[in-house]
Amino acid sequence: MKKAGRIIAIVLGVLVLFVGAGLAYVKLALPNVGPPPEITIRADSAQIAHGKYLAHHVALCMDCHSTRDWTKLAGPMVAGTNGKGGEGFLRTMGFPGDFYAPNITPARLKEWTDGEIFRAVTTGVSRDGRALFPVMPYQNYAKMDPQDIRDIIAYVRTLAPIENQVPAPDPDFPMNFIMHTIPAKAEGGQRPQPTDELAYGKYLTTMASCGDCHTPVDDKAQPLPGMEMAGGREFPMPTGTVRSMNLTPDETGIKALTKEAFVARFKAHDHAGAENIQVGEDEFNSLMPWTMYAGMSEQDLGAIYTYLASLKPIKHKVERFTPRSKLMASR
Repeated sequence: MKKAGRIIAIVLGVLVLFVGAGLAYVKLALPNVGPPPEITIRADSAQIAHGKYLAHHVALCMDCHSTRDWTKLAGPMVAGTNGKGGEGFLRTMGFPGDFYAPNITPARLKEWTDGEIFRAVTTGVSRDGRALFPVMPYQNYAKMDPQDIRDIIAYVRTLAPIENQVPAPDPDFPMNFIMHTIPAKAEGGQRPQPTDELAYGKYLTTMASCGDCHTPVDDKAQPLPGMEMAGGREFPMPTGTVRSMNLTPDETGIKALTKEAFVARFKAHDHAGAENIQVGEDEFNSLMPWTMYAGMSEQDLGAIYTYLASLKPIKHKVERFTPRSKLMASR
């Protein structure tokens, strides 16, 4: 019996050693995506304008890296906060830890090279080699045309510097280890011609990360297989719980919407005063930044519709909103 006990102890000791070595490797050797590219961006005014369009209306960098006013419909960006960071993605919202959008104004990025910013956006690795939590959809940005990324960087360089110290991330176990395994080298993609509406729509939909919010997830925040774009992902809001819409061409999704109606739904938020619609204590609000997407061109919105309409229909009726009072009453 004593001999058997010693053998078990040895086996357990070896297992602990291997697990410890594995965790140490993940923590110390990963992520390993290589050095940042040696690039220097010398953009003209047209490229900066294009970068601004992408950062505000498609890739939505400004959505997370600015302050949003959740007392108003769709949480419009607060003027004068462009890029200052600080938006929280917290445990109370279902995230595996507390994470904060960093300051991306020149006040913080002035020491970063263009290549270091490029690597962070496309691989999820910060200047110091630290893995970034993928609430920033760098896995999607990795598929973007490198020129589009350069244009965004050129625009970000023009932001007014804002001094704003953002809290450090605080991931839970095991996410503090898992994070290190996610970044990968980015091969980049090529922006399709707008005339190829289906391919171009897929490219824009990927850049806009529509699937991240419009695909339901399990209790570990992993996308449910076979439910891409079927909606129903829950987001706790101050006024209640909102759920994303089914974007597949099913009766429970967008089948009844024509392209013109789809585009018009976005453009309805593109008017003076759209950013000042107050939301009451128990009223529906939306995490989706409608006023930002409303600035997208009708051509680009139409291409996104064409791509979504090509998806496999998934029957999934979604209750879009549960007021806070109803949630409190059910507890």
